[in-house]
Amino acid sequence: MRAMLLEKLRDLHQGTNPLRLAEIPDPVAAVDELLIQVLACGVCHTELDEIEGRTPPPILPAILGHQAIGRVIAMGKSVRSYRLGERVGVGWIHSACGKCEFCQSSRENLCPQFQATGRDVPGGYAELITVKQTFAVRIPHALTSTEAAPLLCAGAIGYRSVGLSQIQDGQDLGLTGFGASAHLVLKMVRHQFPRVRVFVFARSEADRQFAKELGATWVGDTQESSPQKLHAIIDTTPAWTPIVAALSNLAPGGRLVVNAIRKEDKDKTALSNLDYPRDLWLEKEIKSVANVTRRDIQEFLDLAAQMQLKPLVREYPLTAANQALHDLKFKQLPGAKVLVVAPEGV
Repeated sequence: MRAMLLEKLRDLHQGTNPLRLAEIPDPVAAVDELLIQVLACGVCHTELDEIEGRTPPPILPAILGHQAIGRVIAMGKSVRSYRLGERVGVGWIHSACGKCEFCQSSRENLCPQFQATGRDVPGGYAELITVKQTFAVRIPHALTSTEAAPLLCAGAIGYRSVGLSQIQDGQDLGLTGFGASAHLVLKMVRHQFPRVRVFVFARSEADRQFAKELGATWVGDTQESSPQKLHAIIDTTPAWTPIVAALSNLAPGGRLVVNAIRKEDKDKTALSNLDYPRDLWLEKEIKSVANVTRRDIQEFLDLAAQMQLKPLVREYPLTAANQALHDLKFKQLPGAKVLVVAPEGV
């Protein structure tokens, strides 16, 4: 099969091509696995973190990609849950042990043996991928493969973030940063909680305008004070400065949900501005988001189909994965970046 390989970590500067197209042996489905022909695979900021060494693959070369949609073309002998030709997805969670206290309490995302697709095991920047039958998710008929791919990560992690925020209808929710995940959260919240008012904090004027168009009650810069204190805020930025600003905008007993895989070291001095009486007192909470569960992904896909939620998508062939990564990092083009690996009707 053809695959785009990451052979060494590097800083992704303009013009740098971190991935190489290669012909490698086809994977074979184990007894409890599905062999999937990849139709589409979303391109995510986490891939930039992998390439640049912030969450590196343990072994190189690696095949990135954790938003893979495809059709089942072969199955192991013990597979009973799927049929040949069925369309399935493989998200960030590729496997967990199933036995630890976290797996036994519906928190498999915290499992010590958690394995991530496209980091710990080969991902979807390839023509074929394997996954255990219990970790595949079903794709609703209402979504095309390119529409569904970005929802496996940005959508599912946003869905988990909303749940962790404990927001209730009629309350006020803040969104700090307004990228792929946050704009889906705004749409989702307006559908699920029609009386929730959404306040968006974003550096870019274009992002603020986009948020307004999607129905945000108020928009401002990431360091602005909101016109009122908020019950919960979801942060999706890679920086510390918006964290301090968000805490100051929380109401007593409010909760800040940090939906980020990393925070930039160069921005740590912002924490020196943290003021305990203003920012943390009165039982404010900080909750981080770590990975997603299978349930998060499946529930969000079903909700997206029900809502007819279709992200803005920009398509690239598999061989243009480097270009897609550049467009993502340097914000050259709007929309979710998706690699089209095979035609939808195959």
